[in-house]
Amino acid sequence: MKKVRMSESKRFDLFNRFVLLIIAVIIVVPIWNIVASSFSSGKSLAEGGFVLFPKEFSIENYRAVMNDLSIWKAYIVSVSKTVIGVVTHVFFCSMVAYGMSKRDLMGRKIYTAMGVVTLFFSGGMIPTYLLMRQLNLTNSFMIYIIPALFSYYDVVILMNFFRQVPPSLEESAKIDGAGVWRIFLKIIMPLSKPAIATIALFNGVFQWNDFMTAKLYITDKALYPVQMKLYEIIVQQNVKNMPVGSVVMETTSKGVQLATIVITTVPILIAYPLLQKHFVSGMMLGAVKE
Repeated sequence: MKKVRMSESKRFDLFNRFVLLIIAVIIVVPIWNIVASSFSSGKSLAEGGFVLFPKEFSIENYRAVMNDLSIWKAYIVSVSKTVIGVVTHVFFCSMVAYGMSKRDLMGRKIYTAMGVVTLFFSGGMIPTYLLMRQLNLTNSFMIYIIPALFSYYDVVILMNFFRQVPPSLEESAKIDGAGVWRIFLKIIMPLSKPAIATIALFNGVFQWNDFMTAKLYITDKALYPVQMKLYEIIVQQNVKNMPVGSVVMETTSKGVQLATIVITTVPILIAYPLLQKHFVSGMMLGAVKE
């Protein structure tokens, strides 16, 4: 009976691995197709079909992207709003979560109810636009930062993590004369690196991939992030210095689109493995109440 059970468990394990392999192939193959196509010449892309390896290797698509100054400016805007947005979002949510983690906080139940409401309801697109315009945030870099400062979902993760910090640490710090800000900055924040890395990754991916904010609130192209520039290239086919001829233009435009997609995806692919260890531990610890 034990041998039969062991064989069944091995078969089940092999089946699970096979399913995971199929899922991985389904995810990886389209990504590889985009990368391979971005290194293909316009002529080979004109032939169509699925590309696993470039038929005619060419870096002209990337050269066209690199020579476009507007893409570089958009890249600077994306990097700036991602870095500033992540730092301010993490710090603001950490302050709120630290206060909310204290059970003796006056009005804590009211604040919790208000936060839960924001998880299910929003003001809607038009009222939000009117509010942003009234606050003079349209066509401003701060439109990327101020509305994204607070997320109650992130506050819940940080709050549950802060509650696991032993109260004796704070008590000993208070005995030594440390104030609330010093305890928060010198004890709580350093001990919460996994949770902070989790929130930073969440918000960083959101900030980097977000183009709806620019589409709704930005008309000045100097403030376009790289995702909005990519949207402009794909939808409007706004590619400069294209050769004459509809077929060549279409395939060259497609190559530039693919090259831009690869360039915009690389930073997240680099950042995720660096934060993955903290991300997993932060999700596990932050999700446990006690």
